[in-house]
Amino acid sequence: MSPEGKRLLNIVILGFGFMFMFTAFQTCGNIEQTVIKSFNSTDFQGSGYTSMAIIYGVFSASNLIAPSVVAIIGPQLSMFFSGLLYSGYIAMFIYPYTWSFYTASVLVGIGAAVLWTAQGNVLAINSTENTIGRNSGIFWALLQFSLFFGNIYIYFAWHGHVHITDKDRRTVFISLTVISLVGCFLFFLIRKPEPESPPPSEVTESLLQADSINSSTASSPPRSGLCSQALDAFVKACKIFVTKEMLLLSISIGYSGLELTFYSGVYGTCIGAMTSFGSDAKSLIGISGICIGVGEILGGGVFGMLNKRIGFGRNPVVLLGLITHYVAFFLIFLNIASDAPLAPESGTDMQAFMTPSIVVALLCSFLLGLGDSCFNTQLLSIIGYMYHDNSAPAFAVFKFIQSIMAALAFFYSNYLLLHWQLLILVVAGFLGSVTFFAVERKAEATRRDSDYDSI
Repeated sequence: MSPEGKRLLNIVILGFGFMFMFTAFQTCGNIEQTVIKSFNSTDFQGSGYTSMAIIYGVFSASNLIAPSVVAIIGPQLSMFFSGLLYSGYIAMFIYPYTWSFYTASVLVGIGAAVLWTAQGNVLAINSTENTIGRNSGIFWALLQFSLFFGNIYIYFAWHGHVHITDKDRRTVFISLTVISLVGCFLFFLIRKPEPESPPPSEVTESLLQADSINSSTASSPPRSGLCSQALDAFVKACKIFVTKEMLLLSISIGYSGLELTFYSGVYGTCIGAMTSFGSDAKSLIGISGICIGVGEILGGGVFGMLNKRIGFGRNPVVLLGLITHYVAFFLIFLNIASDAPLAPESGTDMQAFMTPSIVVALLCSFLLGLGDSCFNTQLLSIIGYMYHDNSAPAFAVFKFIQSIMAALAFFYSNYLLLHWQLLILVVAGFLGSVTFFAVERKAEATRRDSDYDSI
């Protein structure tokens, strides 16, 4: 096999490894609050929302140490051991205890930072300037298919189940644990690529702009001078954080974290709590996840890969994302009961302002995924453009802000009714879009001045 063929095979293996792992983990995150409500044991006092808040909070802080870990043990072992932490979190639901639940949440937060840093390194060393876009697209597509397979399994496993029994729970989470472990061991099939001579220095920079998943990582620093380089990256990130452009973009980034929490954890729980949807309510959580995945893949493909070819700017895409989300929020407000996020395992008998419709609920899932892809592709694009010379610390700031806001949203989801959560999203989305437009306007002015000077 040619060197290029080996590198492509590594990317495919990487994508399949993440697809298996996140088929398990994303499905777990989508159903865990519903599952927790069904526990027969009164000793368990955990909350799925609190767990996800811990994960994202620790994940945000752990971005500071992740490059050092990858540099010391290498990307392959980093992904394997991080993957084991993900598998342990999923396996915990087989025999859940409150202490093990929250301990696993902390460990997954640390593992997530190391995992995505290592993933970025593997993509970088297996890519050239000409293959970055292709490799990132392959990885993104394989990862997003995780939304399909896990949620299809949940739909058929829970179809017609009004109550999730202990047997139902154990069967599902044993299966998800095995699926996650398969993904972990796939990483050992990745082989070290033959080095380029010389490797283009721009590969890592371009990759970070193109890959919508690896938005906060860069290739790992060399083993020599590890502490000084880690400190230097931290100082650069702090300086970038206080720039006017990043402070403005932080509102947009914060909104992306809030709506990430809503579509990935809260909305599925709301659908499963609606007794008006009948005996299929719990299994509809899986179909909702599939619809979100369709929206994500469609938006990512059109606005991520084709944007440069079509030639329209970033503002229209962000405006489309805002409108899409506003339509979804309004329909959710009309269709889903306000106490659905906090309803007990038996669900809620309340209705909103219209007869609850499964079709409308699933349409909103699709719109949430589509709008999310609009915001994220354009945020990655503008950060890569504005901070081209310091893209790694800039994307680290991006992931830090997004993770902190996601953690905050999972925390308040324990207490706020649905209409208050939607109001927060509406206000944050509007402010985030306005500030994005301001930064994009400055970026366009800078680009025009640059083009004029080069004539």
